[in-house]
Amino acid sequence: LDSAFAEHAYEDKPFPIGNNQTISQPFTVAYQTQILDVKPGNKVLEIGTGSGYQACVLSEMGAKVYTIERIQALYLKTYQLLTDMEYTQIQIYHMDGTLGLPEEAPYDRILVTAAAPKIPKIYLDQLKINGIMVVPVGSKSFQQMMKVTKTDENDYQTKAYESFRFVPLIGEEGWKAD
Repeated sequence: LDSAFAEHAYEDKPFPIGNNQTISQPFTVAYQTQILDVKPGNKVLEIGTGSGYQACVLSEMGAKVYTIERIQALYLKTYQLLTDMEYTQIQIYHMDGTLGLPEEAPYDRILVTAAAPKIPKIYLDQLKINGIMVVPVGSKSFQQMMKVTKTDENDYQTKAYESFRFVPLIGEEGWKAD
């Protein structure tokens, strides 16, 4: 959190982290984390590193985290922060997160921290059978939090949760940049 916002650090609201991006409010981080149902030893793919806060939460829960950030300035800042804090269970990548990270697949869990226009099949292909993905799906201004459980190689179950508002998932398999 930028020092200019330090006095607001414990408020339950999103804050800007630069490059027209925000850190999710603490409630949203907790909500997604609870639905994701992470277990120690899980291999987790996070789409949208941002400040790295969510990746740190997942790591503290015992997960091995692979996280992708598309914005270079955020990637560089967060990479340095995670290195300085010695988070060795987090691997951060600078690339188009809408493509996932197939070279490290399959994953036990996938967490998407940006609004997808639809459930991304490319992520389902990288999820283990019985794996769980949590993703906000909908328009650029309104999304439904979705839990997707992969039941076999070509099938999955979905469950809709509360409505949220996230920044859009930008990239080849997401929204196009404005």
